[in-house]
Amino acid sequence: MENYTQTSTDFILLGLFPPTRIGLFLFIVIVLVFLMALFGNLSMILLIFLDTHLHTPMYLLLSQLSLIDLNYISTIVPKMAYNFVFGNKSISFIGCGAQSFFFLTLGGAEALLLISMAYDRYVAICFPLHYSIRMSKKVCMLMITGSWIMGSINSCAHTAYAFHIPYCRSRTINHFFCDVPAMLTLACMDTWVYEYTVFVSTILFLVFPFICITSSYIRVLLAICRMQSTEGRKKAYSTCSTHLTVVTFYYVPFAYTYLRPRSLRSPTEDKALSVFYTILTPMLNPIIYSLRNKEVMGAMRRSIQRACFVKM
Repeated sequence: MENYTQTSTDFILLGLFPPTRIGLFLFIVIVLVFLMALFGNLSMILLIFLDTHLHTPMYLLLSQLSLIDLNYISTIVPKMAYNFVFGNKSISFIGCGAQSFFFLTLGGAEALLLISMAYDRYVAICFPLHYSIRMSKKVCMLMITGSWIMGSINSCAHTAYAFHIPYCRSRTINHFFCDVPAMLTLACMDTWVYEYTVFVSTILFLVFPFICITSSYIRVLLAICRMQSTEGRKKAYSTCSTHLTVVTFYYVPFAYTYLRPRSLRSPTEDKALSVFYTILTPMLNPIIYSLRNKEVMGAMRRSIQRACFVKM
């Protein structure tokens, strides 16, 4: 057994990797993924900000997605890396609360932002003549603001509850970040009421948006089938398949993790599923949206040409 020094209010995060060569290899992979996510999301934010061709609702929403992902992965990986490298797995009570708050805020905001992006594509393909009215910059800003506010409110409620219940057992959390459901196993009181609220929040922030997105894409696919232009169909298919890929990687593991009752959950499986929506998705989003998007690639070429012209 490993011995940890901790104060009475500290928690212990067991982490994601064992202290072995395989664990070291996986740790290096995660660090590389983290660096790719930082570079990719920062590049998307700067590219959309600097290129006027991308100052549209679709790319404004995409820049917000990159901003959320940038903060999302930065909330989880640096602390996990620090603990692995220095062998100090403790996290303070305040630090754990802050990590939990930002994780839930950013996770909720991203879940709602993805449904806004799906609505944007739905209007663009099914109601192109009404697009400028239904997706004006004002509407877009309201969607973004609403996503952040709703995510923050949900996060405040869950974090406040989780850090006001008594923990009278071991303070060792079998996870690589302060995930509230994992912390509840340490509580010395019945938490069935709170588990019910987690279930309700999962329905509102994950299941309901996923159903709405799926419904909108059914309508979009029907509209695509009626398109006369082959080029238009290809562009629509590319855009929609890109968004659907992101949605699947994010919603499905997240919802599966939080909808299962405690009796059917295992720490190992929870940690493996968490990797998808906390680490892999923030890295994949900019890759998927840039490499499969001609407008983004065009903006990237223009930026490179401008940079080369300035140097000359």
